[in-house]
Amino acid sequence: MKKLFTASLLIGVCSLVVFGQTESRADLLKDIEAKRAELTILEKKLLAPAPEDQSAYADFLGQPETGLIRLLPREKFDPIGNTKSGMTIRGGGAYYSFARLTHEYGGSDIELSGGYLSVGFAGADFGMLLKLEGVRLEDVSTELPGVMFLAKYNTPVDEPAARVEQRRFGAGTVIDGATYKERMPVEVGAVYVLRSINYSNSDVLVALKVVRQDTDGSLIIAWKLLQKYPTPKLAQNK
Repeated sequence: MKKLFTASLLIGVCSLVVFGQTESRADLLKDIEAKRAELTILEKKLLAPAPEDQSAYADFLGQPETGLIRLLPREKFDPIGNTKSGMTIRGGGAYYSFARLTHEYGGSDIELSGGYLSVGFAGADFGMLLKLEGVRLEDVSTELPGVMFLAKYNTPVDEPAARVEQRRFGAGTVIDGATYKERMPVEVGAVYVLRSINYSNSDVLVALKVVRQDTDGSLIIAWKLLQKYPTPKLAQNK
């Protein structure tokens, strides 16, 4: 009888221990979710332009389809390439989508990496950058020489043609004296125009200016949307 009582007591104690462990794991998961929420808030603050940047571009930002963003250098902050960066956002704040207005990587339009701005990152997606000379961001329009080509560019609708264009702009091409490339070096104060084609996501034409570079290598970029095109889709192979 004594052995039976002891066994029952042990079973009861073990049950309480298991129950306690289950509660503890549930609490840990809740703590993890809470910490992630805190990290998200901190990352948004880290990615936000400084108040003085917002103030300097207040009039510009009062216009429709404009914005001011910060891009972090991928080599320093992307958690995939740098596990000690502390960032949890996919892409580490090095990417931005002008269509979805997010730094979260996926269907992105621009990247900062290794001192270069680039476009076109997955599958058949591609794009091109043009650096403008002697033009203010506020004055960029689709009627300007060089920009007109980007504005009227016809997006390929089949993958082989898209791949050809990927290679063409990857290597760089000169059309009517203007150089179009998928990747260009960062120049503070420079104005660029970008056409970004993300199949099944978005197709946008954006003018942007590198306002300044911060001490951590991040860039403050002012931008305005020049044109949004119908969502591009690739024809299905039969």
